[in-house]
Amino acid sequence: MQPPAPDGAIRQLLTLARHGDLGAYARQIQRLGGCQQPVRMEGHRLDVHAETGEIVRELLDSTLPAGQLLVRCNNRRATRCAACAEIYRKDTFHLVTAGLSGGKGIGPTVAEHPRVFATFTAPSFGAVHNRPGGGRCRCGRLHPDDDPALGTPLNPDRYDYRAAVLWNAHAGALWARFTTYLRQQLASRAGLTRSELRHSLKVSYAKVAEYQRRGAVHFHAVIRLDGPDGAEDIPPAWATTELLTDAIRTAVGLAEAPGPDLDGHTHTFRFGVQLDIRPIRSADFKGTSDLNSRAVASYIAKYATKGAETATGTLDRPIRNPITDLIGAEVTDHARQMILTCWHLGARPELEDLRLRKWAHMLGFRGHFSTKSRAYSVTLGALRQERVDHNEALARERAAEAGHPLPDPDTVLVLSHWRFAGTGLTAAETWFSTSRRPDVTDTEGDSAWTADETN
Repeated sequence: MQPPAPDGAIRQLLTLARHGDLGAYARQIQRLGGCQQPVRMEGHRLDVHAETGEIVRELLDSTLPAGQLLVRCNNRRATRCAACAEIYRKDTFHLVTAGLSGGKGIGPTVAEHPRVFATFTAPSFGAVHNRPGGGRCRCGRLHPDDDPALGTPLNPDRYDYRAAVLWNAHAGALWARFTTYLRQQLASRAGLTRSELRHSLKVSYAKVAEYQRRGAVHFHAVIRLDGPDGAEDIPPAWATTELLTDAIRTAVGLAEAPGPDLDGHTHTFRFGVQLDIRPIRSADFKGTSDLNSRAVASYIAKYATKGAETATGTLDRPIRNPITDLIGAEVTDHARQMILTCWHLGARPELEDLRLRKWAHMLGFRGHFSTKSRAYSVTLGALRQERVDHNEALARERAAEAGHPLPDPDTVLVLSHWRFAGTGLTAAETWFSTSRRPDVTDTEGDSAWTADETN
C-alpha cells in the first residue's frame, strides 16, 4: 500500500496538479532509481543537426517538471544513498565475477587460471576488546557480536593512535610494494628475471578495502595468474595455485612501506601476521574448504559500499572543523580519538602529502575502496556506459513506436551548459521516490533526457 504523503508534500503536489503535469513529474523522479541525494542542475541542452544546423531537440531546466535537471548522486556509500550504493555493489559484483568466471567481454577459460582469495590484515597497535575463537576477551568478558566495546582499546592511554592513523595512510603504498615483491617472487620460483616474467606471465587482481572494528584498514583481494596477454591468455604450466600461494606468503613478509620520522621515531609499515589465502574453485563448486567464485564476488561487492562509518562509528563525510563537526555526532570515543589524531598530525608540515585532515573521516585512509589491475576484467566505467547505451536504445525504440523517431546520434552535435544548483529532494519528490517503484525503462515523453545523457 502506498504510504500517505506528509503535509509539506501534499501542498507541493496540489500546486503541481494545478499548474503542471503530475505524471511527468513522477516519471522524472522515478528515473532517479530511488536516489535520495540527487544533484540539482540548472541550464540547457541543444541537439543540433551537424549538416543542416537544425535544432532537433532542446531541453531547458524551466521546462522540466521539477524545474531543474536531477542527476543521480552515484555515491557508493550505503549510508549516504542506499539506491546508488546498490547499483555500485551490483557493478562491482559483475566486475569481479567477470574476472573469475568470464562474461562482459572476458572468455570463460579465465575460470581455469590459478587464482586465490587473500586477506591482508594490519599489525597490532595495542590490545583491543575481541572474541578470540568466540571465547572470552582479555578483559574477562564474553562479548556478544554486537557489543560496541569490540575493537576498542583495553587501555586507550597506551594505544598507539598515531601509528594506527599512519598505517591507514600508508596502506595503499604498502599494497603497491607487495605487488612488486609478488612478481619478484614468481619470477624467482620460475627461474626467470623480472623482465623475462613479463613475456610469460601476468599478475591480475581485484581488491577491496575493509575497516576492522578497531579502525584499521585491511584488504581482501582476488589474485589471478594469466598468460602475458591477460585474461584471455592461458598461463604457463608451472604457474600453479600452490606456487601463487607460496609466493604471496613470501612477498607479504618482505613488503614494507617507509613512513615518516616523527619526534625521533622512524615509522615503517608492514602487514600483520594474520594472512589468509584460500584457493578459488569454479562457480558451481560445493566444497567447504575452498571458495567458489560467486561467493568471492558477493563478498567483495558487499564491502565496496561500506566505509569506516559502518565498522567503527565514524562520520561518512569530510570534516571541516573537528570541534563543531564532532559535537552531537554519534561518533564512538575510539573513532573520535582517531579523527583528532588525524587532525593534529595533519597540521605537521612533514606530513602534508598525506592530507590527513581531508581524510580524517576515513581515519587516515585515502585510497580507493575497490581497485583492480588493468587486465583483470571489465571496468566500472564500461558497465555504466553499457547501461546508458541500453537506456538510449530503449528510448529510441519507444520514440519510433510513437511515430517520433530520434535522430541518428552520429549526425547530431550536443551543446549543453549545466551549473550546480544544490542537492537533495523536496518533500514531494521524497514521497514520490520512496512510494513509487522506480521504472528505469519508462521512456515516454521526455524520456530521452536521462541523468546519464546530459554531459
